[in-house]
Amino acid sequence: MRSSPFGRVLRTWAHVDWVLLGAVALLSLAGLVTMHSFSAENPFFDKQVIWIVAGITLFLIASLVDYHFLRATTPVAIVFGSVVVMLALVFFLGDITKGAQSRFDLGAFAAQPAELAKLVLIIVLAKYFARRHVEIAHYKHIIVSGAYTFILFALIFLQPDLGSAIIIGSIWLGMILVAGISKKHLAMVFILAALTGIGMWTFVLRDYQKERITSFLYPLADIRGAGYNAYQATIAVGSGQIIGKSIGYGTQSKLEFLPEYQTDFIFAAFAEEWGFIGVLLLFGLFGIMFVRILLHALRGASNFETLFASGVAILFLSHFIVHVGMNIGLLPVTGTTIPFMSYGGSHVLTEFLALGMIVGMSKYARSVSAPRATRELGALV
Repeated sequence: MRSSPFGRVLRTWAHVDWVLLGAVALLSLAGLVTMHSFSAENPFFDKQVIWIVAGITLFLIASLVDYHFLRATTPVAIVFGSVVVMLALVFFLGDITKGAQSRFDLGAFAAQPAELAKLVLIIVLAKYFARRHVEIAHYKHIIVSGAYTFILFALIFLQPDLGSAIIIGSIWLGMILVAGISKKHLAMVFILAALTGIGMWTFVLRDYQKERITSFLYPLADIRGAGYNAYQATIAVGSGQIIGKSIGYGTQSKLEFLPEYQTDFIFAAFAEEWGFIGVLLLFGLFGIMFVRILLHALRGASNFETLFASGVAILFLSHFIVHVGMNIGLLPVTGTTIPFMSYGGSHVLTEFLALGMIVGMSKYARSVSAPRATRELGALV
């Protein structure tokens, strides 16, 4: 008996994690509502709708792929080499926007290779650590994995894109911790980095360079200059109070006191209009997303799948912490987006692609009992 077209569709997408997709779809909707509330004519809203639809489509397509080929060295080396070439070409062919040369202007849209580089780094580190889980405590793995990371970090930092460079470093740090690198060796790295920083501050940096670093670390100390954006963001968040000012009535954002509302400060704009209750609901959606990703990590068919899903969780968590932190004045302003909410095609497509790859890998995942999954998830959290 031939199956109906509807039945074939159901079987094709039976493996999809609809809870995960539903959570990120609602996060994307929250970003759209926040963008749309500022004016009747908003090009960011219209373009973001296109990116989200394209992202969900990419998610569904990516979930159908068999990712066993990523366990081999050659394809991963090709992917890594390709992204390094793209990052290098940015310095020659890239478009300069707000002092940074970090993207290719393709007319109707722009492509930012730093976003893809984050996902590629996760793939590279997952493969590297998956093959060396038995001897992972050896210090050489910090050096080798750090070398891969430094190549991407340096190319992105020199654009300059400090926010993405920080995320690259966070991915490396999080994944070596998940992989089981010796804490003693890791402590030595931190001590060496601290001593290097102290030495540069004392003997290398000049006074004007120290002033730039100080204003970056403490932006609220100069609210009329370097700290203006951070100051306006904290006002927006605080003015939302318990229930918010309602959609379209955020004075800080609607009157354009809050800059870059669609990207760097969309959390502040959302908090102003939705208030504390809205922020709790937003954090709940992010919580669902993180839990679902970690559950996929626990069910990974091999160390590679587990490390890849863990790396994606680290990527999103890093973006979330840095973005929210700079919106409430706890972290320096680095121009970091928040996953699925901030405007931008490159990061939205990369984020949906990453989740599609995780769901695709779950097709050959191992079975984990509910009690065991709860215990292991609790250990990870």
